[in-house]
Amino acid sequence: MNAQRWMWIAWPAFLVAAVLEMVVFAMVDPGDLHWFGSPLELSRQAIYTLAFFVFWGVTMASSALTTLLSMSPFEVNRCPVPEAERPRDCARNGGCG
Repeated sequence: MNAQRWMWIAWPAFLVAAVLEMVVFAMVDPGDLHWFGSPLELSRQAIYTLAFFVFWGVTMASSALTTLLSMSPFEVNRCPVPEAERPRDCARNGGCG
């Protein structure tokens, strides 16, 4: 995957994670959070940071899935090996068998 496509995934996910962080923590106090019945032993800043990276990871997965589903069948099935070096079972139209 090229750098431009990675930016299609990472940048919108970063922006959505930032907005999600603001919305969630406008309504939830990090000091009130519990994990399996016990309070989290992290500072507020650590919870904000951890939550941001979780939100960013989830939204990146969503953006990556959208990018994958927007690819044409040719892009998905093309053979990554140059035509002169392809094995016999590699399709002639550019896709690997």
